[in-house]
Amino acid sequence: MNSATETALAELPGGDLFALTAALVNIASVSHNEAAITDALETELRRCPHLLVTRIGDNLVARTQLGRRRRLLLAGHTDTVPASGNGQARTEGERLYGVGSADMKGGIATMLELARGLTAPLTDVTYVFYACEEVALIHSGLREILAAQPDLLDADVALLGEPTLGALEAGCQGTMRFEVRLAGVRAHTARPWMGRNAIHRLRDVLEVVAGFEPRRPVVEGCAYREALQAVHVEGGVAGNVVPDQARLRVNYRFAPDRDCEMAEVFVRELLRPVLADGDRVEVVDCSPSARPGLDDPLLRALVERNGLEVRAKLGWTDVAFFSERGVPASNFGPGDPTLAHTQGEYVERASLLATHAALVDLLTNGS
Repeated sequence: MNSATETALAELPGGDLFALTAALVNIASVSHNEAAITDALETELRRCPHLLVTRIGDNLVARTQLGRRRRLLLAGHTDTVPASGNGQARTEGERLYGVGSADMKGGIATMLELARGLTAPLTDVTYVFYACEEVALIHSGLREILAAQPDLLDADVALLGEPTLGALEAGCQGTMRFEVRLAGVRAHTARPWMGRNAIHRLRDVLEVVAGFEPRRPVVEGCAYREALQAVHVEGGVAGNVVPDQARLRVNYRFAPDRDCEMAEVFVRELLRPVLADGDRVEVVDCSPSARPGLDDPLLRALVERNGLEVRAKLGWTDVAFFSERGVPASNFGPGDPTLAHTQGEYVERASLLATHAALVDLLTNGS
């Protein structure tokens, strides 16, 4: 453990969200290495007699047990992408720079401050601090909790502290990746007419993908915009051989009026006219979409009392995890999502304070 981490572990200040976020940024927590930040959060949460705290691996769940009629779940991931010269927090005026400052240690700081400060909210609250969101779904801390003690994730509605710049980003789009394998026939490049060049055949498939006209469905009042992109190409045998195979990876971002099965059928039909015998299209993975669920009274109260902008979430987040389990979920957190994973990532003091104030109002006054 380095000295910066030791200092951060010893000092998670209360009452100053800006300073608290800086302290959390200073605890390195790249995916699969969240033990130190989980230790620090656990120390703070176990000091709160109004919370029941459970640790599963490097995931923490802290719950009030007040017997309220409804339960709100607030969730945030503790991991970050690797630092790029921004591993330590620095401030410039009202901006706090550092890896994960927006995505999403500002959100984690907000959750911790709420958990420590609100001892008797009008709704029961579950705070979930989980690992490994920035990597493959199989590693997700939420799934680790689900496998070990699924009742910890029971709730009536959920909010994820992903950066939304103070808006409510409703639901999320699904994401599906395909591998398209095009067949050819090998031949000597001096006599190409004896074969069939699989790489050349990519042209027709790429034209279909590049020419995709995005669907723009409106779901529960939220306008989504789909996307289809080629993300990886591979092929070739040798410098004097006509290639007999080429592979293309395609990513489809689909709106929440479609599930994974519908998304797969759509893409297969889109590609079918440019495929031939021997070609294969395989689904590599799919993360489901999530409907907005904006009719929940707690979400309505959050939006209406704070005059929040409501917009569709065009990326994928773990709101889909909760939506799959019948829990309406949305994204609401401090920071600008367009800055996530960038070297210049930052969060502003005003964004932290506004998000915190809106959630304090929700938990103090209910729906």
